[in-house]
Amino acid sequence: MRLNRWTVGLAAVGLVSLPAGVLADEATKMEQVWSKVASTTIGGYVDTSAQWNFGTGNENAAPYAYSQGKADGFNLNVVKLSVSHPLDEAQWAAGYQVDMLYGPDARTLGTSVDSGFNADSFALQQAYVSLRTPVGNGLDFKVGVFNTIVGYESFDAGKNPNFTRSYGFTMEPTTHEGALMSYQFTDWLGMQFGVANTFGPIIGDRAEYYGRAESYKSYMGSLAITAPKDWGFLEGSTFYAGFINGFNANNGATGANATDTHFYAGVTLNTPAQNVKVGAAFDYAFLGQLPAVGGLDNSSTTASGTVAGPVSVGSGYQWNIAGYLSIKATEKLSLHGRVEYYSRTGADYIAGQLPSKATEVTATIQYDLWKNVISRLEFRWDHSADGMHQFGADDDFGNPSRINQCILAANFIYQF
Repeated sequence: MRLNRWTVGLAAVGLVSLPAGVLADEATKMEQVWSKVASTTIGGYVDTSAQWNFGTGNENAAPYAYSQGKADGFNLNVVKLSVSHPLDEAQWAAGYQVDMLYGPDARTLGTSVDSGFNADSFALQQAYVSLRTPVGNGLDFKVGVFNTIVGYESFDAGKNPNFTRSYGFTMEPTTHEGALMSYQFTDWLGMQFGVANTFGPIIGDRAEYYGRAESYKSYMGSLAITAPKDWGFLEGSTFYAGFINGFNANNGATGANATDTHFYAGVTLNTPAQNVKVGAAFDYAFLGQLPAVGGLDNSSTTASGTVAGPVSVGSGYQWNIAGYLSIKATEKLSLHGRVEYYSRTGADYIAGQLPSKATEVTATIQYDLWKNVISRLEFRWDHSADGMHQFGADDDFGNPSRINQCILAANFIYQF
């Protein structure tokens, strides 16, 4: 017997009666439904900040990720809502993860576009199906949109030692649309390998839209090593290395040669001082073609005359090295520091945004005064190491006027 929801609802409040066998059948179905609901995890956070830029003229802010439009004011950075069903211990386990974002940082992430190809204030950070197959120790897959596999820092600011992002993070891709395989060989050795449409982050993007072959894809892989117990105070320390190669429309190149090959290596080390950790990260990106810097070349002759093509300025590269220090002073108080150096060569890669050489130093105090709230105060100094004016604007035309930028920021993140 099939019963509609209205009938079942009336029976639940005692307005109609049903045969015992039917009630038992419906009860079994409801148990299955509640079992699925109980295994679903819902969480997220609200990320806010206030920022003061020293000096006058807050145009031309330092170009690290998610910095634009936040100077000298209060900011809603992003709201995140996550719904997931994690993999269990079954041999053929299945689950999913959906991370939804709203706010300025969601727009900057840029995973979704509207019909006019304008970034929206709503974005999907991740949306994938997770699968496990009983191969060896268990071969896990993610199919859909997932976070990049390289990097010391995360899009989720609360997972990072500092509030502001590094130049290394700014270099890295953010999300990919494809399939990612993970395998844990032992307790101390794991690997990942993936295939994606492009470097990302636009969902539904294809390299063929920019002149590549239909079969052209991006490839990625990583290796993670965790120090075992017999390594003394280094137990739990991690070393991570990865690479990504593929089409990257965001490197500003024209035509089909906008290709990036990105290498990453990072380490987090425990020290003899139990509450002190140090870390380091290195990013290197080889850029297959850089943006045009003025003029035209690659001309060709047709029946209607000579037609100028886009400038081809050859290849270039950019790299960044960063060091991290974290001290857990008390149960609620922790101190974090970061120092880094960034450099690029070739034409003006992302012209007007990234200096050719830059250094920065960041100091962060985190004090967890409220339950479920990350609260921190941060000072950051950015320096244009090539001597070019990159920051601020003291004239009426908005031209950069300084080689240094200093900010003081407060960050509050409620996690639920």
